[in-house]
Amino acid sequence: MTPSELLSAALEGDRRSRARLLSSLEDRIDGWREVMATLDKHAGEAHLVGITGVPGSGKSTLVGAILDELLESDLSPAVVAVDPASPFTGGALLGDRIRMMAAGDPRLMVRSMSARGRLGGLASGSSSLVTAFDALGHDPVLIETVGVGQSEVEVIDVADTVIVVVSPEWGDAVQAGKAGIVEIGDIYVVNKADRPGASNIERVLTEVAEERAGWRPPVVSTVATDGIGVFEVIDAIGSHREHLVQTGEGDDRRRRRRRAWLRHAIEEEVALRATDPDDGTLWDEVEKGSLDPWTAAARLVNGG
Repeated sequence: MTPSELLSAALEGDRRSRARLLSSLEDRIDGWREVMATLDKHAGEAHLVGITGVPGSGKSTLVGAILDELLESDLSPAVVAVDPASPFTGGALLGDRIRMMAAGDPRLMVRSMSARGRLGGLASGSSSLVTAFDALGHDPVLIETVGVGQSEVEVIDVADTVIVVVSPEWGDAVQAGKAGIVEIGDIYVVNKADRPGASNIERVLTEVAEERAGWRPPVVSTVATDGIGVFEVIDAIGSHREHLVQTGEGDDRRRRRRRAWLRHAIEEEVALRATDPDDGTLWDEVEKGSLDPWTAAARLVNGG
């Protein structure tokens, strides 16, 4: 079936077609742009929740626990989980679905995807899948990033609410104060809070949390493996969602997000064309030295 045919079946509720549709979008099968144009018109209602943090903080376990609570509330969430790519094959383990035991629930869709070498914690097709889930009626949509360091903050380009997850071992006040991921957090979660040092990192995060647009990020302690504190995280998400609506900040974030997605789309289009530009002749000229890479790049981008 073509992406357009899959879209028709997916909008009618066929779960298998939905899964195949997502694959066609991620793999950029012919016709995917037209499908995205249709999906974009149906999207815009879901609350997008980005979940990021340092490796080993238990993001996937927390996401799984959040999903359990959301399903108990009879919601229809979805997850885009980005896994790190192999530097040799470009593939990924895509293990998040294995860790999310609720993934068999028909109200839930979980899509794991490889970062495919992209920096920033997300994958190049993340915005496409997020838009698809939104258009297909899933709400909220959770976006779990690759484990990130201090500067990989691309999740702000796709999320209404950003949750930063850390563990008690994460670091001292100086590190917390300088970390870029702390600066983007709308909610801080100290997971594995039953370990030594949890109260210290809670204190540090509370001290560095700065009010932005009338919102002071709360610090929530969890033990996701036992479900402790998970409801409080969901409550904080709901409170932030209300704040975005009441203050108009949500509209501002959506506009910024669409601008960011346009930039990503332009980058992807250039990358797709550069795979075999000008039937390969551009590559040949650069390799032979008859054309410099910078002029070649400008010619490619400008279409001439």
